[in-house]
Amino acid sequence: MKSKKITRISILVALSIVAGYFIHFPILPHAPFLLYDPGSVFLLIGSFKLGPKIGVLMSLITAVLFALITGQGGPYGALMNFLATGTFVFVSSKIYFLHHNKKGAILGLIFGSLAMTLIMIPANLIITPLYLGVNIDIVIKMLIPAIIPFNLLKGIISGILTFILYKRLYPLILSE
Repeated sequence: MKSKKITRISILVALSIVAGYFIHFPILPHAPFLLYDPGSVFLLIGSFKLGPKIGVLMSLITAVLFALITGQGGPYGALMNFLATGTFVFVSSKIYFLHHNKKGAILGLIFGSLAMTLIMIPANLIITPLYLGVNIDIVIKMLIPAIIPFNLLKGIISGILTFILYKRLYPLILSE
């Protein structure tokens, strides 16, 4: 990998971590423990330029570093972060690479949001009981009112921010 590409990846990962650390807030009043952060926006922008595989790599690096730096979530949190963001980034950028235009970007972000939401259902059912030490029945009861809407909203908000910021940030971060 060329040093310019490694530098771009590093900048995007750093921006994602900083955004996640400093900007996070609840988006569902009845589930204030589920916090939105815009960190995936920088990973989406990077994956739209550098490709789905690099997007997944950036997601993995970000999830591990964020858990190590902040101490939030430990290995379970890092795994959940990686599954959500990695899925979102991979599906979104894969569709964008197949249809490299505005419509492809919008479709990619929509299907990426849906894929993230779907992957987080079994992830929450398997990992959350281990992570929080709660009974699976509690997680099942949280799926419809909290987990599914949270992931859909997270994807929609991040998708809109990515769509708005992509052309503005592209020359600063990813220009040739």
